[in-house]
Amino acid sequence: MFGRRKDPHEIDPDEIFLDARNSPQFNDQQFEGRLERPIGRMALVFLGSLFLLVLSVFSGRLAFLQVAHGDEYNRKSEENRLEAIPLFGIRGVIYDRNKKLLAWNEEGENAFFERDYLPLNGLSHLLGYVGHPKKDDSGIYWQKEIFGRDGLELEYDSRLKGENGEKLVETDATGNVTSESLQRVPVNGENLTLAIDARLQEKLYGQIVALAAQVGFTSGAGIMMDVETGEVVALASYPEYDSRLLSNGGDRAKINALLNDARKPFLNRAVAGLYTPGSIVKPYFALAALQEGIISPDKKLLSTGSISIPNPYFPDKESVFKDWKAHGWVDMRRAIAVSSDVYFYIVGGGFEDQKGLGIANLGTYAKLFGLGEPTGIDLPGETEGVVPSPEWKKEHFKGEAWFLGNTYHTAIGQYGFQVTPIQMTRAVASIANDGWLVTPRLVLGEAGDRVELPVQKEFFKVAKEGMRAGVVEGGTAAGLSVPYVKVAGKTGTAELGVAKDKVNSWVTGFFPYDEPKYAFAVVMERGPKGNTLGATYVMRGFLDWMVANTPEYLK
Repeated sequence: MFGRRKDPHEIDPDEIFLDARNSPQFNDQQFEGRLERPIGRMALVFLGSLFLLVLSVFSGRLAFLQVAHGDEYNRKSEENRLEAIPLFGIRGVIYDRNKKLLAWNEEGENAFFERDYLPLNGLSHLLGYVGHPKKDDSGIYWQKEIFGRDGLELEYDSRLKGENGEKLVETDATGNVTSESLQRVPVNGENLTLAIDARLQEKLYGQIVALAAQVGFTSGAGIMMDVETGEVVALASYPEYDSRLLSNGGDRAKINALLNDARKPFLNRAVAGLYTPGSIVKPYFALAALQEGIISPDKKLLSTGSISIPNPYFPDKESVFKDWKAHGWVDMRRAIAVSSDVYFYIVGGGFEDQKGLGIANLGTYAKLFGLGEPTGIDLPGETEGVVPSPEWKKEHFKGEAWFLGNTYHTAIGQYGFQVTPIQMTRAVASIANDGWLVTPRLVLGEAGDRVELPVQKEFFKVAKEGMRAGVVEGGTAAGLSVPYVKVAGKTGTAELGVAKDKVNSWVTGFFPYDEPKYAFAVVMERGPKGNTLGATYVMRGFLDWMVANTPEYLK
């Protein structure tokens, strides 16, 4: 049978009699045995009032801090902060080869050492200048490094500058330092010792400046380099700027004067100045002719003062190509010595029964000797130059064809030919050392690459003899004939402009002749055409000074 279902409305007797008073074991934590009562209205009112009071107090305080005094407390909180302070590494110093200090650091008013330079004429393009750290209006450094901006300061910036350190500084609201923590130790930069001799540098620059003032050349450049290692012992460019002025941001009027100077004093002419070489290219094309079997060194060609060929535009007329004078019968050595244009017209482009190199070979050998190509010198801003070619002419002369006359002019270093003084120094060094093309270097002991040229060694002897004859046998470089050292040289003069009333004057060469040690190149820019003093005069004065003051270089 099923049991009787309990009526849900029934109340058990034990429920009737159960309350807190008759339960001695009553658990008051669980309200066991007690009937629950609802919270009273007064309690709710009390709790709500308390909550509103607390909220009002906090809201009022918040308004006091954020609205009424927000700016003040924001300022105080900013003052009480951590700041990362740079610890500047000391930039490496620069010496010349004799340990003469050229660039160093001076303690200034700021947290870093300011760059300073030897006040010696001729150093600015070589050394360059730097930019110093800079602060914003609140005193925070936004430029945290001393960095090179030109010259060796730029080229070797990564070695010179070192690494900055850093420390954290905590200050309170009154600006007092409460703690400091070193985060990174600064590392000083590397020192550089140059191959440059400051004495030679100053004198070579001074000789260029003196001739420019005396005659009227606007500018110039000169280089002297070791023919075996490529170490550059002097590299001057005139005019120049002031490294100290630009590094320290001095007189703005003086800086503006430099910027507006038509002579372009910021151009380092030794490595970035492009010049028509003129006759100084002739020894390289003589070597090309020998290597290609175009002519023997002893064969003589006649210079009556000019040669004539049919005019490409008017076949019934002639195009005349003049020599600078009539030289008579000349072989290769004599042609180099007296700088015969007719000889090199013929060797370069051919004439009658004498075959010429042709423009393709002229271009090949010019580039073989590094003309119109970067040398790789360790200075910024080096330019390439131009070796004329049919392709170059088409590009720059609206598609015009190449003519034999263009080849003639290229063979004597004209017609758009453009080179730099450092290229010509490197090229003449390759004659002095019998066929090694070296990379010019300015840091002592860091010799550059050496490339052996594919030209037979005995041919270099012919070019050398021609250049020596140019000094001692009534040639164009006779001004370099001195009793204290044997010099071999080659001069060049390039006419400028439509009126051809201005010239660039060149001299290149090497010494001592029997055991060559140094090569040189000097160019004087935009002088009067009728002037008889040029680059040779600069080099002669330089050699005369050297024998009295630095004779070790002439031995």
